[in-house]
Amino acid sequence: MKKIVGNKIYLREMTTDDTEQILKWRNSEFVRERFLFREPLTRKMHETWIETKVIPGFVVQFIIGINEGGKEIGSVYFRDIDREKKTAEFGIFIGEEQNGRKGYGSEALMLALRYAANQLQMKKIFLRVLADNEKAIRIYEKNGFYVIKEEEICLPDGKTGNVLFMEKCMNENGGSDE
Repeated sequence: MKKIVGNKIYLREMTTDDTEQILKWRNSEFVRERFLFREPLTRKMHETWIETKVIPGFVVQFIIGINEGGKEIGSVYFRDIDREKKTAEFGIFIGEEQNGRKGYGSEALMLALRYAANQLQMKKIFLRVLADNEKAIRIYEKNGFYVIKEEEICLPDGKTGNVLFMEKCMNENGGSDE
């Protein structure tokens, strides 16, 4: 099993044994309100994700754990991996509000980007983020992502919101080529 160890956190490969925890995190209001896809995640949906995306290699997903004590707090992943074009979409969530604002997400992003560059050999990573998620946008920009477009979307509650499409060109350290 892959495990990447950083200063505060580690990333370990997600397994089917993580299904209950993923469902708990993804279905919490704290996480769902930050996702574009806000429908409740079911066990069947998650199992299908693993069978059709993770196992064939279109997705690489890790669980984020805290080094001190081993508490697991969220997930980071690359989806829609195109090995020919060397591109992937990045996603992350910290599953519980009390684990936010401690630098765990920033470190998980840096470790994941290094993995994408070195192991997956990705040349470009892109992501989507709600425009009102200013903290996440600052972290992404600090790590070399830049906005390529902004689009108005209809949110599940019937309101409209804006989503930013961001990307980053990679080098072997997970850094920017620019």
